[in-house]
Amino acid sequence: MDLKEIKALIDLMQKNGLTAFEMEKDGFRLSLAKETGYGLPMASAPPAAPAAAVSRPLEAAPAAATPVVAGKEIASPMVGTFYTSASPESPVFVTVGQQVTPDTVVCIIEAMKVMNEIKAEQAGTVTEVAAENGQPVQFGQALFRLK
Repeated sequence: MDLKEIKALIDLMQKNGLTAFEMEKDGFRLSLAKETGYGLPMASAPPAAPAAAVSRPLEAAPAAATPVVAGKEIASPMVGTFYTSASPESPVFVTVGQQVTPDTVVCIIEAMKVMNEIKAEQAGTVTEVAAENGQPVQFGQALFRLK
C-alpha cells in the first residue's frame, strides 16, 4: 500500500464521518482513528513493507540533505509535525540515555490531522533527539540517534 492509497482512505473516512478504520491486506495492517474529543487520536501501521515501498523512490533527496552519522538512526516515515509527548502536559516518550526496544513508542508525528505513533523499530540507547518538538519533519529525516 502506498501513501496515495492511505490518503484516499483518510479522505473516505472524512467524507463518510468515520472515526475509526482498520484493514489488513497482504500482511500489511493499517489502523486509523480520528480524534473524538475523549483522547488522543492515533493511527499506526506496523513497520512492514509499506514504509519500504514508499521510501524507495523518495529516499535520495532527504539522504543527500542529511549528513551521515555513525550509529543507528530512527528516521521519520512520513512528512508531518514531530511531537515528543502525547500532549503538552504529558511526559516525553523517551529521553537521552533511555534504552528502547523495537516496540517502544518514541514520538508522535501528526500528518493530515492524524496522530501517528512512531516506534523505535530497533533496540538501543537514545543518544540524541535530532528533531525539535512541535516542528515539521520530512520523510527520512533523523528523529533520534541510538547506540
